[in-house]
Amino acid sequence: MKNLLKRILTKFGIKNYSVSQNEIINYYRNRGVIIGENVDIINSILDGGFGSLIRIGDNVTITGARILTHDASTKKFLGYSKIGLVTIGNNVFIGNGAIVLPGTNIGDNVIVGAGCVVAKDIPNDCVVVGNPAKVLCSTTEYIDRNRKRLESTDAYVSNILFSQRTSEEWDDLKEKLKKYKYGFDL
Repeated sequence: MKNLLKRILTKFGIKNYSVSQNEIINYYRNRGVIIGENVDIINSILDGGFGSLIRIGDNVTITGARILTHDASTKKFLGYSKIGLVTIGNNVFIGNGAIVLPGTNIGDNVIVGAGCVVAKDIPNDCVVVGNPAKVLCSTTEYIDRNRKRLESTDAYVSNILFSQRTSEEWDDLKEKLKKYKYGFDL
């Protein structure tokens, strides 16, 4: 009854209902997805119909992405959909708008850039960008480059959590980013 009331209030805009990470993780685990420890799935869709074909390692963030394990393009012609396993390694970040297609493996220590289409296996320790996803550099190089930016005067560093920032602090942040171009936030 309580959940029904929440859904009704949310539908009419009376109450905002947010789902916790635990609820999201449990939802996908109940659909057969194998999910490691310290995983965040934020505004993303995992192919729940074939959830048991997805394996996600530890320390993974998937944000605004779509993970597919089936391709129905052949259904009308052959009577069958293509399906494939998707494996996501440890210490992986999958950026907003990325699409991971069936039959792909993403290695350990990988950053998948925003908007990428992962159609082939991605090796360990790399940053991929584009459609189709192509290796840009190693993850180690990318992190080292950004560590140097963070430590230099070429970037603005904010130590105020975005949700706790005042409008004046937002204005200050925007002005600093005009000057420095790059910034880092908590």
